[in-house]
Amino acid sequence: IGVVRFHPNDHNLCVCGGFSPALRAWDMRTDKVIHIYKAGVQQHFEVLFLPGGKEFLSTTDSVSRDSADRTIIAWDFQTAAKISNQIFHERYTCPSLALHPKESIFVAQTNGNYMALFSTQRPYKMDKKKRFEGHKVEGFAVGCEFSPDGSLLVTGSSEGTVSFYSYHTARIVRSISGDGSACISVNFHPVLSSLLATSYWDGQIRIWQ
Repeated sequence: IGVVRFHPNDHNLCVCGGFSPALRAWDMRTDKVIHIYKAGVQQHFEVLFLPGGKEFLSTTDSVSRDSADRTIIAWDFQTAAKISNQIFHERYTCPSLALHPKESIFVAQTNGNYMALFSTQRPYKMDKKKRFEGHKVEGFAVGCEFSPDGSLLVTGSSEGTVSFYSYHTARIVRSISGDGSACISVNFHPVLSSLLATSYWDGQIRIWQ
């Protein structure tokens, strides 16, 4: 298991995935699988519930020379039906996703060394005019997250640097240098928005203010 995400409206339900061709939804009250989402891939990297919890997204390792279908897949939570697998058409995997706290937008971290914006509304169109470039991913499962007010998009990097992008301009407004170990996760405190936790490939966790 590489990823577990709880349902936003019912924390007794979760979706998990990893080195398996399918995702599974579990009911923690009964310890039983209630839905199976068959993607036909080798690995799932990320799961992100969309607002309301009726739909969720998953990212996979499915990238070939000629096609990027199934890189990001949209699912119906209740029916386990695949809504779309034609969301991201560039041939890069997407190790992490993040939901904007105020707008109908989600961001995908890509192994092309940039982050791309998409609509949370069907058909989940990508914003081709704005992308967040300047950090390196290079094969690491680097995480990203919006600040609680949505004004910043923060990401780690394969070099250990933490980059703060302006959501509106897509430019880096601040960066924190690393010590060489890849920064693979960034998370804002849910109450104290001035605190940021970062974790690293070598096992370190740091708290920034």
